[in-house]
Amino acid sequence: MKENNNEKKEVKKKSVFKTFLKVILILFIIGIISACTLLYGPWNGFRDWLITTAMTTLSHQWIATCLYSDETIQTVLSENAVIETGETTNTEEVEIAVQPEEPVIEYENEYEEAILKKEEGNELYKVIDIKGKGYTGHLVAIYDPSKISVCTTKYLGSKGQYLVDMANENKAVVAMNGGGFYDPNYNSLGGIPQGIVIKNGKIVTNRTYKKTGGIIGFTKENKLILGKMTANQALKKGVRDAVTFGPFLIVNGKPSFIKGNGGWGTAPRSAIGQRKDGIVLFLVIDGRMIGRQGADMVDLTEIMQNYGAYNAANLDGGTSCGLVVEGELINDPINGNGKHKTRWIATGFIVKE
Repeated sequence: MKENNNEKKEVKKKSVFKTFLKVILILFIIGIISACTLLYGPWNGFRDWLITTAMTTLSHQWIATCLYSDETIQTVLSENAVIETGETTNTEEVEIAVQPEEPVIEYENEYEEAILKKEEGNELYKVIDIKGKGYTGHLVAIYDPSKISVCTTKYLGSKGQYLVDMANENKAVVAMNGGGFYDPNYNSLGGIPQGIVIKNGKIVTNRTYKKTGGIIGFTKENKLILGKMTANQALKKGVRDAVTFGPFLIVNGKPSFIKGNGGWGTAPRSAIGQRKDGIVLFLVIDGRMIGRQGADMVDLTEIMQNYGAYNAANLDGGTSCGLVVEGELINDPINGNGKHKTRWIATGFIVKE
């Protein structure tokens, strides 16, 4: 009897083990099929998101190049792009308004109220929390654009600095990351700005830039100007402070035409804009978190339009995204290693008293 019971137990164990293996095999097959479906169709939404998100980063392009051919990558990038208007900012259309002493009682909409209703005791700026589908962030309204300038790493040409350090060294009350930078050998030193940098009316760097966007800067009349121009052309237009990046999201009130997700995927983002009344908008969006991957070019454009931007441009994103207020980093950046920190950058926009 004991031998029969042992045999039955042994048979039962083998049966349970076989069932377990079958379940594991089925789940594995389902996983493979699901992964292949996501990566290779028939629905291409995930594929397009993965390629555009990976190819606009400095260190994760290998994810796309390992999974897809160069032809597929180029096809996806061509189907997801920002088609800029091709215009240069007409600064005559922006009038720097004198802020009224008496507060406005009635507002056009919730966005106007958020911008125009100042915080008591703070005439320089206001921080507004931003939340949308898949992203959170902060928008800062700067009421006096004459207080905005460009800052650069003190190790220019060698290595960058953390935005917090740049802000504190320049005694800035608000600071945001600026243009892009070259990253030779993916060393992340961030010391060589892309394109043209102008600071206090003087050319700091003057390199060729052939990507979307171009000059993003402020004139001596404190108006945000966006355009494709040389450094000398920028100076002739009265540009006092500028960086280089893109794409341009809105120029002279006209939004760029965005195909698909814009070709930049979903990620942490930074952008700058100016309303017709002169109020400047600093926007920083967090990402790379479960349920909050970040924003794409469509999201950035919509946010800027909602808050009344007449001219707006995308700035460097990803781990470069930073927003410093009163000496503290208030956004939540995540780097390629999953750590909550920014990287060294080359340039930024700062606001001083």
